[in-house]
Amino acid sequence: MARNEIRPIAKLRSTAGTGTTYVTRKNRRNDPDRLVLRKYDPVLRRHVEFREEK
Repeated sequence: MARNEIRPIAKLRSTAGTGTTYVTRKNRRNDPDRLVLRKYDPVLRRHVEFREEK
């Protein structure tokens, strides 16, 4: 299955320490480093940075 090798599942965890997570897919060719996205944290009720964890 070549699809899973190119676009693996990435788990994003909140940097605010609330334990909130998002799950997404990323393109390994375009983003070889860890993803950092600004998304909504429902515990804090505001947008914070979410970083990819392994």
